[in-house]
Amino acid sequence: MHGGRAGAVGPTMIKKEGRMVKNQRMRKVLKNSPVPLYYQLKEIIQEMIDNDQLKPGDAIPPERELCEIHQISRMTARKAIIALVNEGVLYREQGKGTFVAEPKPKHLITRLKGFTEEMEEQGLSVETRMLNFSVMDATLNLKRNLRMPPHHEQVVEVKRLRIVDGEPLALETVWLDEQKVPGLSQEMLEGQSLYTVLRDHYQYQPMYARQTIEPVLTDEYESQLLGLPNHSLAILFQRTTYMGQDQVMEYTRCIYRTDRYKYEIFLQP
Repeated sequence: MHGGRAGAVGPTMIKKEGRMVKNQRMRKVLKNSPVPLYYQLKEIIQEMIDNDQLKPGDAIPPERELCEIHQISRMTARKAIIALVNEGVLYREQGKGTFVAEPKPKHLITRLKGFTEEMEEQGLSVETRMLNFSVMDATLNLKRNLRMPPHHEQVVEVKRLRIVDGEPLALETVWLDEQKVPGLSQEMLEGQSLYTVLRDHYQYQPMYARQTIEPVLTDEYESQLLGLPNHSLAILFQRTTYMGQDQVMEYTRCIYRTDRYKYEIFLQP
């Protein structure tokens, strides 16, 4: 914190599993600091979570109490809380309060694995809801991304909603060259990992991939499926997966929620 160490006040009351217990001292914001008051409060709450003073499922002090402790306006307290809610650190329940969220699952970008396999390795429950399975004429862009020969005209489009631990997490659309996957059906994919089906039925193994990552705002359809307000910030992954020798296995466009997911990149010199 700029401007020195913030002061502390007496113990606050934190609700844990339906009961009120005394919490350790909460640092106070510094009025003479150049750091905005809401941002100081945001960091103080984050620090309490990092130090296990507040744990997943705990209710944070209500806005009124935060205002009294720090001698700040209701608007300032609310701004700090909303910032942490937007980051997925806190979540709100109507009529109950604001609570500490569970840590976000990590996505290690250096590994090439299917979504289901990756989530299950982290001990998470994965459900897949099929939204669309169809064979369609390939656009020029899809032909380029899939490196389709000139005489290949159609693609298989698979659109699925990925649900992790009961919450929608990602909206995924996969395209495959239809002539490379003869006989592929919606029934084959129900309850199955796409990579498993491609390996078991077509002997396709992913070898490497090229992937872009960019921030996007969800539209009305995407927001509804992901359980988000319209025009929410999300992360768009676009990936072309190869089987080797520049043979494309799939082209994928996947929109992930940012409030329930984070990304880890492993770098080496």
